[in-house]
Amino acid sequence: MIAEIKSELKKLRAEIKHHNQKYYDDDAPEISDYDYDKLMNRLKEIEAEFPELITSTSPTQTVGGNAKRSAGKLVAHDVPMLSLQDVFSSDDVENFVRDTIEKLGEVEFVVEEKIDGLSLALRYENGNLIQAITRGDGILQGEDVTENAKVIDDIVQKLSDAPTYLELRGEVYMTKKNFAEVNQRQKNLGLKIFANPRNCAAGTLRQLDSKIVQQRKLSMFVFNLQAVEGINFSSHTDAYKFMTRNGIKIIHAYEVCKNFSEVWQAIEKIAERRNNLDYDIDGAVVKVNNFAQRETLGATSKFPRWAIAYKYPPEVKQTILRKIELSVGRTGKITPTAIFDAISLNGTTVERATLHNQDFIDKLQIGIGDTIEVYKSGEIIPKVKNVLKHAENSVPFKFPENCPVCGHKIEREENAADFKCINPNCPAQLESHLLNFTSRTAMDIKGLGENSIPKLLAEKFISTVADFYKLKNFRTELIDKKIFGKAKATDNVLNAIELSKKNSPVKLLTGLGIFGVGSAAAKDLIKHFGGLEELSNATVEDLKAVDGIGEVMAKHIADFFSDVQNKNILAELKNLGLNFKAETLNIDSDFAGKNFVLTGKLENFTRNDATKIIEQLGGVVKNSVSKTTDFLIAGDDSGSKLAKAKELGIKILTETEFENLIK
Repeated sequence: MIAEIKSELKKLRAEIKHHNQKYYDDDAPEISDYDYDKLMNRLKEIEAEFPELITSTSPTQTVGGNAKRSAGKLVAHDVPMLSLQDVFSSDDVENFVRDTIEKLGEVEFVVEEKIDGLSLALRYENGNLIQAITRGDGILQGEDVTENAKVIDDIVQKLSDAPTYLELRGEVYMTKKNFAEVNQRQKNLGLKIFANPRNCAAGTLRQLDSKIVQQRKLSMFVFNLQAVEGINFSSHTDAYKFMTRNGIKIIHAYEVCKNFSEVWQAIEKIAERRNNLDYDIDGAVVKVNNFAQRETLGATSKFPRWAIAYKYPPEVKQTILRKIELSVGRTGKITPTAIFDAISLNGTTVERATLHNQDFIDKLQIGIGDTIEVYKSGEIIPKVKNVLKHAENSVPFKFPENCPVCGHKIEREENAADFKCINPNCPAQLESHLLNFTSRTAMDIKGLGENSIPKLLAEKFISTVADFYKLKNFRTELIDKKIFGKAKATDNVLNAIELSKKNSPVKLLTGLGIFGVGSAAAKDLIKHFGGLEELSNATVEDLKAVDGIGEVMAKHIADFFSDVQNKNILAELKNLGLNFKAETLNIDSDFAGKNFVLTGKLENFTRNDATKIIEQLGGVVKNSVSKTTDFLIAGDDSGSKLAKAKELGIKILTETEFENLIK
């Protein structure tokens, strides 16, 4: 029993930490708030039942998110920017109100909207805005984004009625109208489309260029007084009145309540109007108004005890499933989408929703004509919840055997739920394939990337990887259309393309996009066969003789090289002068067969350059330190790898010692 509980705890904690990173650090959540909350609540249930299993690093004991270096330096928090404890029912709200009144006696509660955005602290000295800091890890430090904050219209830079020092906390967000305009601009430029306003606002606030921040028109509501010197406020609403007098934009339409009945009515009023707001909210906040009473209640390591956030349940509607469409993404992943009779969810008309994958469809046994329930995940993404009623003669949907775009065979990824089209020349994933070819781990062609490749495709300069090496014939047209910028920038890219012809066949093989073949497998294959031509003639049995190449991967490789289109592209690449033959390694006795690990910042080498030197001398570069590591090369700011190497007694080389060794 206890072993099963520990196993579930380990899995839950790892999953929640993963989603914390995606939400707080990457601004790219993979699941809805509702699904995340279910995971967190299950973790809390287990820890409440088995308190002896609680650890200091559990997500229930820490604040989500890390401080990141992007737009500015890291700054220490004077006042922690804690998250709020989420509750999901009227009973939870009533318990909070009742318990608070029991502890404090007469209490005023303020109920206000919970904006779905990114927390920001504003620091003022003598009325002047001196610093703006993101939430970061919530406890120790956040990120200085002052220059970006200064171009947000809602942020007041000079207060007329100013105390000596003032720190405010608010939420930066993007209106639905501005979000639509940003995504339309991104689409017109062939750039990434943002998933929702919250992600867009968070990514924008961390931009290095404040002009982009100004262009995207962020907004901000202030919702809390963090610290003040030179003036006294007795309550949250007193502070709000001061802020309003000074032109600071606060959460509007808040209500002051004295009991649960009034609190719940205020929460319901917010629910009624939320679909008509021009910004996203994901709940209602209930907080104690009086500051002295807040001090009495205090806080845990993660939450203040004087406030809660009530999360509204997702709105669910039923409709009839009419069709299932399959779309092929940039990486070849095939996604099923439900097409159904139009319904209204959270104030918008919805006719499509994701069905995730074949496993999800199998679980619900979904078929055309079924009556389904649909909800909005995180108030943004429509999803199918379940099947209420199967239609007469309903047949569960099954993925076809071939790609709906190119007709090539599709396959399920190993140990995963998704099906993929494994044809790298599939039109749906051509852009991704070309980006992979030019990426750092593959051909590493500087100047070819997410900005230029979509333009080259749109102008029909390229349609296969071989076309990169023909671009020199279109120099004038590339300059006229400003694909890379001015003449000098164009020449730099064309020179980089030409230089890449000398790259090892390992890099070329990595760039070909063969399903399952990354840089590590490419090294093993080229080392075994000696070159691309020899590899292209290998049988499945020949390929299986290579360490780490199993039956499935061997078949993928053989299929790739037997495909007529791929054969033609490879022939073109060879005729264009690309390197198909592996260099003979200069085996050095100090390096031969030895395992190296690199850590920290090297002054005279890039990580790729150091790796290439070690491999040319017969060594092997690994990512992690273990008992089999022979040498750790430690640069500046070395971290946990250096500590582990010392613990294991592994030979540690400075950069100078490494240079002497290779000489």
